Amino acid sequence: MFKTTALAYTYDGSFEGLLCCVFESYEWKETPLAIHSLEEGQGLLLESKWIETDSVKADRVLRSIPLKISPEAEELVRLGFWSNAMDKEMLLLNFLYLGFTHGRRVMNMLADDTVSALNKAVQQLRREGHHYLGFVRFSVYGPVMAAVIEPRGYILPVIEDHFCDRFQNESFMIYDKTHGMALLHQPGRQAIIPLQEWIPPEPDEAEAAYRRLWQGFYNAIGIKERKNDRLRASLMPKRYWKQLPEMNGNAPALPALPARQEQTARRLKSGRPRKLQ
Repeated sequence: MFKTTALAYTYDGSFEGLLCCVFESYEWKETPLAIHSLEEGQGLLLESKWIETDSVKADRVLRSIPLKISPEAEELVRLGFWSNAMDKEMLLLNFLYLGFTHGRRVMNMLADDTVSALNKAVQQLRREGHHYLGFVRFSVYGPVMAAVIEPRGYILPVIEDHFCDRFQNESFMIYDKTHGMALLHQPGRQAIIPLQEWIPPEPDEAEAAYRRLWQGFYNAIGIKERKNDRLRASLMPKRYWKQLPEMNGNAPALPALPARQEQTARRLKSGRPRKLQ
């Protein structure tokens, strides 16, 4: 076991940077009391030790995880890093200590506090990613579709393949406002890039009309006598509502629909089918 030192590792906040923290711990046979990203700052009155990101060191640690533990452990570490678990850096460091000591068996050590906490954090991340498969709402801005999300965990890599496969012939962007990142897709190309701020433009008349139709449909299929706000909030937590046009009651008024589209909206609300031409 390494000696615990009164140090706080500080790194650049990247996954490669965290792997370099692991390398530093093993190289000097020391366990820091905390690991902080540069953005978070240092909360404890500890001596700070800056850990430089080195791709060679990071690659050595990353390649050792599937070899000495298992490929599943590598995925667990990646997902754990994307989660919003408290002190996730120390959690991952302690998990790797266990993994490099016990090998593949660590994946079944669910009674261990570290392994249990990491699995719980990853389950929450996957659950949130699954929710956003249904809670992403795209708007059309010229030739591009765009959506804004505010997840707790960094879920863009989790939902990337789903949306890129589903809309493989479309150009779209999913902007993660919480983490300042964006998933960009064009036919045959995709990437996740930093994007500190993006404010959606005002919807044009066509986009406003589609929102009105969607809101009308949502209201039309609801059964007023069976309305249960508490149940709805438990199935769809309120933190998702802000970016959902059908749930955001504080949204600004949308332009009036043309007469033909207004008639369609009224039919949806009344439940009357449209006659075939």
